[in-house]
Amino acid sequence: MPKLTDHEITEFLAERGHLARIATVRADGSPSVVPVWFIFESGKVLITPRKHSAFLANLQREPRVAITIDEDHGRYRKVLFEGKAEVLYPVGEDRKWDDVYRRIACRYIDEASADYYLTETKDQPRALIGVDRAKAKVTTWRMPSENEPYSGIWAKRYYDAGTKMARTATPATGAKIKVN
Repeated sequence: MPKLTDHEITEFLAERGHLARIATVRADGSPSVVPVWFIFESGKVLITPRKHSAFLANLQREPRVAITIDEDHGRYRKVLFEGKAEVLYPVGEDRKWDDVYRRIACRYIDEASADYYLTETKDQPRALIGVDRAKAKVTTWRMPSENEPYSGIWAKRYYDAGTKMARTATPATGAKIKVN
């Protein structure tokens, strides 16, 4: 599929309403995925787990995470971050970054509702974690636009030999993929 440009990634991550899904590793090695609010600032995906959240405990033990941010309509844009989460502020230092949490809440609900939500939940300690885009593996994709062909929209390994898509697939360089 076509990739997003750096500008498209930044624009997409700034749009309101997209949820992030953060995957962490449980103590037994099994995966756990949780939908969360986020904001993308200063090159980092910022997320605010509560003190007793399972995914905070998971990433404190094992910082490797995967985060997907996508949309379920339109161009079906998707951004995947694979890397290590860093605790930017540990639980209990909430007042040092209340402004960040308010900006996150305002991405999902109106300002008055965000202020009420923050007032009502202020006594519930949370941490601020971040995944740095520069240190993560970032993969993006989207559906082709009207003017783009569907040939070559998937990675070469997905095409069955001899199929229409395999015969017409073109990598990003524009050269034809050889199919036997």
